[in-house]
Amino acid sequence: MGNVKAHRPVLLCGYYGFGNGGDEALLAVLLQLLPADVTPIVLSANVSETQALHRVKAVDRRQLGKLLQTIRQCQGFIWGGGSLMQDATSAISPLYYGGLMLWAQLWGLKTVAWAQGIGPLTRPFSQWWTAWLLSRCSVVTVRDSQSAAWLQKRQVPSAQAPDPVWALTTIAYSEELPERRVAICLRPHSSLTSAGLSRLTEALIDFQKATDTFILLVPFQKSKDVPLATLLQAHLPKVSQTVYLENPQQLKGLFETVQMTIAMRLHALIMAAAAGSKCFALSYDPKVQVLAQELTLPHWILPDLPNTASEMTQAWLDLYSYGQALSPQRIQGICQATKTHQKALNIF
Repeated sequence: MGNVKAHRPVLLCGYYGFGNGGDEALLAVLLQLLPADVTPIVLSANVSETQALHRVKAVDRRQLGKLLQTIRQCQGFIWGGGSLMQDATSAISPLYYGGLMLWAQLWGLKTVAWAQGIGPLTRPFSQWWTAWLLSRCSVVTVRDSQSAAWLQKRQVPSAQAPDPVWALTTIAYSEELPERRVAICLRPHSSLTSAGLSRLTEALIDFQKATDTFILLVPFQKSKDVPLATLLQAHLPKVSQTVYLENPQQLKGLFETVQMTIAMRLHALIMAAAAGSKCFALSYDPKVQVLAQELTLPHWILPDLPNTASEMTQAWLDLYSYGQALSPQRIQGICQATKTHQKALNIF
């Protein structure tokens, strides 16, 4: 028996089991980085899918009684990455995630707010509630400068490092495809108007004709993104394909095979940039704009797209022909900096 440590159950809480590639990537990295003697239990909207994809024990996030009982049996609780504390999509979200965090704190668990993107928080109560809960955490790490500044203003200690998905390991994508490839990752959002989508579609058709590239339409969340991908593919017959991958490591591997990526979703941009693809950002959320600015990526803020499709096409042609991907040295430096998030897990 010797020096073998007893297993320590820790509950991982995030937007898991909803089929969102970015959040599943955050979970994959977190599982990758946890100390070896920690036994993770994942809070999920789809227990069987989470168990099959990540090979980990999971509990249903909707069974509140069982969930609270599980927290009492654990030694630690982690908010596992992403913008969990935000009230832009729902005022309920901060109450749900915050309530679980408070329950864990009241039971004396070590609590970690890990790789968080704070906000948007528009309601005064949400702002107070978030700051109060984070001030009670054992460790807080954030993934961007805006979140760090928000916490600093409220005198909540935190460490900042790049989003941990930069350090996600890769599984090579092996399907045979035409040589020159461009990935497109769109999601439905109120800021992507029908007029804007129409211009984007026209611009993409013209871009494809000018470059003779093969377009890969990459939905990150099947339930939400596939209809948009299907719509675009109908306008690009024989020169496009929709690729949906559940495994986030395979998803990152797909981006290694493309020369350029045009994306709305934050983690599509992170995976693509980390894989050495040239990136163009379409920002529907401050977190996307912050990333674009930090990496000096060409970008537009939705819904303020250029007035004509030809302007959009030209911007993409300029990036495709003359733009630069991040250098291997820059990527390595960013990946190295993510280790701050790993150090935070050493409290377990």
